[in-house]
Amino acid sequence: MEYTMDRFFREEIVNKLKQGLLEVTFNKVNGDERVMTCTLQEGVIPAATKKDPLSLKKIREINPEVISVWDTDATSWRSFRVANVTNVNEVA
Repeated sequence: MEYTMDRFFREEIVNKLKQGLLEVTFNKVNGDERVMTCTLQEGVIPAATKKDPLSLKKIREINPEVISVWDTDATSWRSFRVANVTNVNEVA
C-alpha cells in the first residue's frame, strides 16, 4: 500500500479526534469555508444504530478521502474531505 502525505495527515486527524475535540477548518465542496468543532471520542459520539448508518464504524471508513465526525454544535454526523482541510486546532 502506498502511503501519501494525505494518508498520514488523515491518520493524525483521526487519532486526535478519538482523543478529544478538534476545531477543523476546511473548504466545503461548494467553496465556502467552514469551521466545525467535532470529535470521534467514545462517550461523546452516540452509540451506533441501524437507523443511523453513519454511526456505524464500518460505513464511516469506506472512503479514505473523507472523515465522518460527530459535529458537537449540530449534534449530528458530518464529514469533510481531508484534501480540503486548511487548519486543525485542539479545543481545550
